[in-house]
Amino acid sequence: MRLSDLLKLSFSNLKRRKTRTVLTVLGVVIGTASIVVMVSLGLGMSASLLKSFQDSASLTMITVMNYGGDSSGKNKKKLELTDESIRDFDALPHVTGTSPALSVYVDAKSGAYNGSFDIIGVSQDFLKQLRLKSGEIPKPNQSELTLVYGNRVGNNFYKRGDWENPGNIDPNKDTIFFSFPQGYTQNSENSSGNDTQPAKKYLLQTSGVIEGGEDDYSENSMNIYADIDTFKHFLRRIYKKNLVPNPKTSKSGKPLHYYVYDTAYVFVDDMKNVTAVQKLISDQGYNCYSNMEWLEQSQKQMGIVQMVLGGIGAVSLLVAAIGIMNTMMMSIYERTKEIGVMKVLGCDMGDIRNMFLTESAIIGLLGGAVGLTLSLLISLLINTLTSSVGESMFGSAGGISLIPFWLAGFAVVFATLVGSVSGYVPAVRAMKLSPLAAIRND
Repeated sequence: MRLSDLLKLSFSNLKRRKTRTVLTVLGVVIGTASIVVMVSLGLGMSASLLKSFQDSASLTMITVMNYGGDSSGKNKKKLELTDESIRDFDALPHVTGTSPALSVYVDAKSGAYNGSFDIIGVSQDFLKQLRLKSGEIPKPNQSELTLVYGNRVGNNFYKRGDWENPGNIDPNKDTIFFSFPQGYTQNSENSSGNDTQPAKKYLLQTSGVIEGGEDDYSENSMNIYADIDTFKHFLRRIYKKNLVPNPKTSKSGKPLHYYVYDTAYVFVDDMKNVTAVQKLISDQGYNCYSNMEWLEQSQKQMGIVQMVLGGIGAVSLLVAAIGIMNTMMMSIYERTKEIGVMKVLGCDMGDIRNMFLTESAIIGLLGGAVGLTLSLLISLLINTLTSSVGESMFGSAGGISLIPFWLAGFAVVFATLVGSVSGYVPAVRAMKLSPLAAIRND
């Protein structure tokens, strides 16, 4: 029997029992829509989670800290984050750049408003990772120190005694003076004595502002950044040989004359290699973490949620499969004499089997197509109703339901396959019917 004849005969048989066919297709529609919507919720939440991580911080960056690692005598020197340590990190495989972080806590004043922030000197590798709303990143080794402001810095200035009404300071327009901490000096007559240098105010130019609004949060939104080499030259003018306001000291209590950083950053070429590079750094005795680490843990939890949601939808489709099988079995009982006549006339057993398999597959195909259309409408409704919720939870205004092309195609194919499998047992039963018994059947 030709395929065209098989399809015509199958559609003709389904039309003869319209009510039963419609009800069976409806079961597949509900099952397909359920599993697609459930899986789309899991995919949407995973995609929103990934986007929130990408927006808040780099997924290829590893943060290394100068504490919390192996502090034994053997590795004590290794735990000091120095320029030599940074060069060692730079030589690791898959590392594309590194940056120490030289941080100084400063007081800022603009008109009647005051604030306190960290100015962090970082390398060009770090500065190039920043996405700016305006301006540009500071060039290396400039004669004057210029700053890149986090997007929320301007909204964290307050009048003295009024902490409920922050100022709206614009670093590109408003004048901001900075007061650096008083420096440490060692008294030559008394090695334990401290002097203080009078605080000075410095007017520093704005180089750029990080992308984002006043309500957008990221790891960089509250910090102020500068090129580290320019920042070092600036600090040497203030603190001379001490280098920084609170220098690390030797066992004798004298300030070290080289930089020891509290934090460093390592940039990796691909997200897939972050875990391996992080392990290499940890094996050296350093305490380090990455956003990729948190993302993988979150994705595992999301995967469990997605499996549960998919399982709930699969139950509905299983019920629909039972409905298809029941419809085909009833069709066999009603068409027993027809099957007997076909066998007596010499119809091939495979054609009889394929006729029932085609009917059940058509039911699955129709149910899958309509179910997919329904799930698209439901997904659109969910995203419309929950767009604000998705934005508050994940930082994405696109909603929490996502139906990619592969899921749409899989839904239709899977529904068709379920229909074919459900009709297999009835088709085999029809093929094995005795011709004489079928003809005598009333």
